[in-house]
Amino acid sequence: MKSLNNLECVTLFVDDLARARTFYEAVFDAKPIYSDAVCSVIGLGGVMVNLLQETEALQLVQPLVPAASSAGPRMLMTIRVSDVDDACVRLRQSGVDLVNGPIDRPWGRRTAAFSDPSGHMWEIAQEIPS
Repeated sequence: MKSLNNLECVTLFVDDLARARTFYEAVFDAKPIYSDAVCSVIGLGGVMVNLLQETEALQLVQPLVPAASSAGPRMLMTIRVSDVDDACVRLRQSGVDLVNGPIDRPWGRRTAAFSDPSGHMWEIAQEIPS
């Protein structure tokens, strides 16, 4: 069996595809790779992020049922930046409310967290010089 260490795509179930698409284009400066009536795929670094209308999610995860966005965060995705404070200014200018941060963490990172319109958690992080 070949290794399973080549992440290609993360699919996020979204409540409102148009709102999610607008958010990701503004906050991440992301352009759609593919888009149709129920999804919009964007590129973030070497990974694709598929924004999928939640009504379409069941077919991907059945027999399980996708959790409602109101269930709370279950995952945090981190983007490395060179300056968290500067990135926070840009996020606020884009209308993003931070959940927390910037905070210096004991594991040597300065971080801040925010969520997308469907509650998916994102973190920006930089290494704190020793």
